[in-house]
Amino acid sequence: MLREMLSLLRSTEPLKEIGDNFSQMLEMSRQLTVAAGELYFGESGSPEQRTEIYRRDVKVNKLERRIRKQVIKHLSLGVNSADLPYCLLLMSLVKDVERIGDYAKNLTEVHDFRPELLPDDDIVAELREVRVEVEGAFAATLDIFTRSDRERAMELIQQGRATGQRCDALIVRIARSKYDAGTATAVALGTRYFKRIGAHSTNVLTSVVMPLHKLDYYDEQSAATIVDE
Repeated sequence: MLREMLSLLRSTEPLKEIGDNFSQMLEMSRQLTVAAGELYFGESGSPEQRTEIYRRDVKVNKLERRIRKQVIKHLSLGVNSADLPYCLLLMSLVKDVERIGDYAKNLTEVHDFRPELLPDDDIVAELREVRVEVEGAFAATLDIFTRSDRERAMELIQQGRATGQRCDALIVRIARSKYDAGTATAVALGTRYFKRIGAHSTNVLTSVVMPLHKLDYYDEQSAATIVDE
């Protein structure tokens, strides 16, 4: 389905404009994630940087509303009914991308109550590795989506699942740690937010390998055979 949708979105206006807006939205959310990660780990932290993240999140939200409006307008014109599944797909995907922006913004808010420096220990070291996995997968998502690369999408979906499980195990370690309340809260929330960013990025990738009615519900066997149920 995705390959056909991309072909459709590249064809004529306004569909091409909708596709361009979605690509822009995805890239802006990726940039938000990277900038928020820098703030969360204390690699940067000026008020201006945080303000800029909020401004970018507003732009992502506006793009989501613009795409929805464009899709509704396109469908209201009585266009080919074959466009409907692809429009529904876009309506779902823009919500995932918008949520990534929200979680990136949430990461910056942890900065208000976390310790000045996060602990230099194994738990935070693993969370840094999670960050690298999430940002790396997200960086590849736009290219995979654009090229409809099913093989690479399946690899990163499996990686995303493993990262999510890694985050769950990390939360248990945090709960059993000797952190003070502020540190435990900050590290647990960071883990949670990186997990959710990774999960929504993975949801975008499921559109490459799964039919519309199974979007967000990746099943390896179904993805390999593409048998609708």
